[in-house]
Amino acid sequence: MRRTVYTADHEAFRETLRAFIESEVVPHYDEWYANGIVPKEFYLKLGELGVFGIEVPEEYGGAGIESFKYQAVISEELGRAGVSFGGSSVHIALCLPYLTGLATDEQKQRWLPGMASGETMFAIAMTEPGTGSDLAGMKTTAKLSADGTHYVLNGAKTFITGGVNADRVIVCARTAPPKDDDRRYGISLFVVDTTLPGYAVGRKLDKIGLRTSDTAELSFTDVQVPVEDLLGEENKGFSYLGQNLPQERLSIAVGAYSQAAAAVRFAQAYTEDRTIFGKTVASFQNSKFELAACKAKVDAMESCVDRGLELHDAHELTAADAASLKLFCTEAASDVIDRCLQLHGGYGYINEYPIARLYADNRVNRIYGGTSEVMKSIIAKDMGL
Repeated sequence: MRRTVYTADHEAFRETLRAFIESEVVPHYDEWYANGIVPKEFYLKLGELGVFGIEVPEEYGGAGIESFKYQAVISEELGRAGVSFGGSSVHIALCLPYLTGLATDEQKQRWLPGMASGETMFAIAMTEPGTGSDLAGMKTTAKLSADGTHYVLNGAKTFITGGVNADRVIVCARTAPPKDDDRRYGISLFVVDTTLPGYAVGRKLDKIGLRTSDTAELSFTDVQVPVEDLLGEENKGFSYLGQNLPQERLSIAVGAYSQAAAAVRFAQAYTEDRTIFGKTVASFQNSKFELAACKAKVDAMESCVDRGLELHDAHELTAADAASLKLFCTEAASDVIDRCLQLHGGYGYINEYPIARLYADNRVNRIYGGTSEVMKSIIAKDMGL
């Protein structure tokens, strides 16, 4: 289908990015994959290329483009190549909206230039051991000191993408107990310097997929966070999190679509090259029908994603829209990638083939950013059920 969501500027960016991925990522990706992390110095190259600065305001060193479509292009090109930029996926897509929307001018001056250049890498820490999607149940606390100069942070977080390489982490913590009629009350956001005493990175978690993404456990023991690093107002953190969840879920949907589109591309290339019983695998009717069915699903995902991108840029993407988009794209992508792996036969189970890595990477899309079950609950509530 002909796409109309992108302009000539987006396509020019795509060409530049594709060449960069081929020269700077693909030759090193197996090493990154084996090590389970992307070298931190690589992010300086992304900064130099301008990848991190697209949506950062011009006065802070960025291009000042208010559009998520460039992030979608990045996701599509990474999927096409079967690679990733590691934990930096949250650096702009998740963290930047909090800073541009909540930070003071002084805070933006301190944080945004380094964010654009890749010198200061960001992550966000919401999830805690034992709470999962129940953010209101978090136990991490931040208590204001007697002299009012700092907060004392104590607690732990887990599943933190980019947590090993991060220089600053947006940490969600309780500054007040929940109210009887509002258990979401009392959560605040802090932009925590990872070099502060008492801040510790625990295990880099061993995942079945997203191997190059540094996912970590974090702990805080009497970490003294300056009051100047409070982001937004005290006790309003939960509402801030809710405002940015639609973009996070759109990002996951775009990623799932990109992975599914790549899977079809990989499967078609493999079946056209692979010969069995004197014929290419692609020549069998089953292969043709499977690839055609997968292509139709990818086309449907593409239409949904493009509509979501347009709504988001127009500031009209609702929480229910984003939940529906994430639910459909992640479930559909899982089916497409599974079928494309089947067309690879035994080789589809070997990690040196990109379809195997896609299969493992894709599975978490139905979990993080809110599980499929949570998405259904949001959609049902919007339906009045």
